[in-house]
Amino acid sequence: MTSLSYLIPIALFLGGLGLAGFLWSIRSGQYEDMDGAAERILHDDET
Repeated sequence: MTSLSYLIPIALFLGGLGLAGFLWSIRSGQYEDMDGAAERILHDDET
């Protein structure tokens, strides 16, 4: 039972860290062009 007193705060901290990383990636524009890379690979660049 005493291990839960350590594991629950650690789990909450790691969850908050993951949420902060996700919010940072949204604010920095990581998800702006979701279809661009998927369509870009289909076009052949013949130079």
